[in-house]
This record gives sequence, structure tokens and C-alpha cells, in this order.
Amino acid sequence: MVGSIAKVKVSGDLLSISLLINCIVNCLTTRKMNASRELEPVELPNCQLIKGIERGAEDIDILPDGLALISSGLKYPGLKSFAPDKPGEIFLMDLNDENPRAVELRISRGFDLASFNPHGISTYIDKDDSVYLFVVNHPEFKSTVEVFKFVEDENSLVHLKTIRHQLLSRVNDIVALGPDHFYATNDHYFFNSILTFLELFLGLPWSNVVYYSPTEVKEVASGFYSANGINISPDKKYVYIADLMAHRVHVMEKHANWNLTQLKVLELDTLVDNLFVDPYTGDVWGGCHPNGMKLFFYDPENLPGSEVIRIQNILSAKPTVTQVYAENGSVLQGCSVAAVYSGKLLIGTVFHRALYCEL
Repeated sequence: MVGSIAKVKVSGDLLSISLLINCIVNCLTTRKMNASRELEPVELPNCQLIKGIERGAEDIDILPDGLALISSGLKYPGLKSFAPDKPGEIFLMDLNDENPRAVELRISRGFDLASFNPHGISTYIDKDDSVYLFVVNHPEFKSTVEVFKFVEDENSLVHLKTIRHQLLSRVNDIVALGPDHFYATNDHYFFNSILTFLELFLGLPWSNVVYYSPTEVKEVASGFYSANGINISPDKKYVYIADLMAHRVHVMEKHANWNLTQLKVLELDTLVDNLFVDPYTGDVWGGCHPNGMKLFFYDPENLPGSEVIRIQNILSAKPTVTQVYAENGSVLQGCSVAAVYSGKLLIGTVFHRALYCEL
């Protein structure tokens, strides 16, 4: 009888512990996912969907002459895809045109187009005006960085090299620092999908930022829950990192040895994805997921919304954060990036459409 009572007590203790753990995980998940947040719409008057982009515009970079490069067709574990069997694409838009349209860029022979799965992108203009496009790629859900040369006259990309490294294990975004070196974010520590799931929902701050060059590869910042978008200030002195699950943007100081040290952190009420820096004003634009639960657990009856924020004077004691656009998913699902040029705004998504607006 005593043994039976002891077993009941132990079983009860285990049940209590299980319920407590479940409660903690649910609370952490709800908070990190912003699961209870609902959007008040903020509309822009002059917007139209971009024809030809039907499978996402996960990241966008704009050259100084107004040519926008757009990565499309991302397939990523745990996220929706409307065309899981089709390879990704890179589009070009000339924002100087009165009615700009998206044109798919041709990619040189010898590159494996069938497995092309583009994610974050970044451009670099060399001293001889050569334009390099760095593309995070996930062939067979692994991580590589593809380096292309952009040939404007031919609307084409010439593939130069594929970069692989054990420290570039779960690359999300990239910012080019030269023709062959860059910073890259790893959004998770684990590669295995089950372990990644546990990492995400337990809130383990194990993701990082890596510096890559042909002669040196090293971790330069760590302690992020999900290091996502990354970009650099116009004067190249500061690096901005979006920590998606922490709802933060980190301002990091860049040193001569390429290491990064934290200067400040902006706390935000949204999941910030990619970051775009206006080269003229230094303003930081973020494509954001207002409710992460709707993004990661896709339901056509409860669509993920889209949000765009603008951060002005980010280095000051009191930066100004403005909600420029907010929408419940009826137009754009899963906003991931916002990029500006000469009074024009491009808004991209992880897997859905893209929007062109005149500000």
C-alpha cells in the first residue's frame, strides 16, 4: 500500500513538472512569436503588386543607379512555399522607369539552376565599377554563398564561385564587404530540423555572425536567438543585425580586425527580418512579421500579415521608429524586406508577392 501511495506521489510530481515545463514553453513561444498581436492597418496610397513575382521576394538590394535586385523562390524548412518544386530566381527592376517591371536575370551556364534556392543577397561595387552579387543559397537545404558578376547590358549573372565553410552552416543573410569577403548571419545553431525546432521554441541564444575572407573565417558576434537580416552603415563603421525571435535590432561597432562589439540594442514590438540601409540618409528600413505564429504555422484562414518600419537616427540616444506600412495578409503575406530609392519603396515577402509603392 505504501508503495502504491509513493508511486502515485511520484506520478503526480512528474505530471506537475510536465505541466510546468509545458506552461513555460508555451509562454516563451507566445512571447517570442508575438502570437497575441493583431495589426491596425497602415496604408500607403500609391502601391501596386509587381507582376511576375508570385513566389516571394525574400531579399532586395538596390544599386546606386536605381537597379533593384530581388531574390525569389525561397524554400526553407518550416515555412510555406507556393511552388516547392520550382528553382529560385533573381529578378531585376529599374526604378528609374515610369512603370518598372520585374525581369528575370539569366544565369551563366555551369551553375546548377535546378537546386537554386536563394535567400539573403548583397551587392558590392568594386573600384573598376564591377558589380558583384552575393547570394545565400540552400541547395538540398544546405548553405552556400554564391558569388556572381552582374552584367547589366545582358541582363545576366555570371557565376564566379561557390563558397562553403563549416562556420557557414545555417546562413540567412549576408552583407558584402569586398569582392571576396563578407559578414553572414547563421539563424540557428543546429542543422537537424528536429534540433532546430527545439532550439527555436526553447529560446536558446546560440546563433551568430561570421566574418568570411579567403584567408580568415571566424565568429565575430554571438548570443542571438535568431540572427537574421544584416547590413552596414553608409560610412562602414557600424553593422546592424536583426534578431528575429528577440524582436531586436543590434547596433554593432566594426573594428579594424573585422570583430564586432555591441554599441546598443533597439527593442521592438515585431519580428524584424531583413534590413535595408538608405545610403543617403542612413535610415534603416525593416521588413517585419507582426505575428510570428501566423508565419510559422501557416493557415489560409488566418494569414500572416506584413509590416514595414523605418528607423531614423539609429545611432542617437533616442532613435525614431515609424510604422510605415501594416497589413493583415490580404495583400502581402509574410513581409521580409523593405527597400527604398528616390521616393520609391519595394516591399518583399518570404514566399508570397511583392509590392511597389511611391512614397
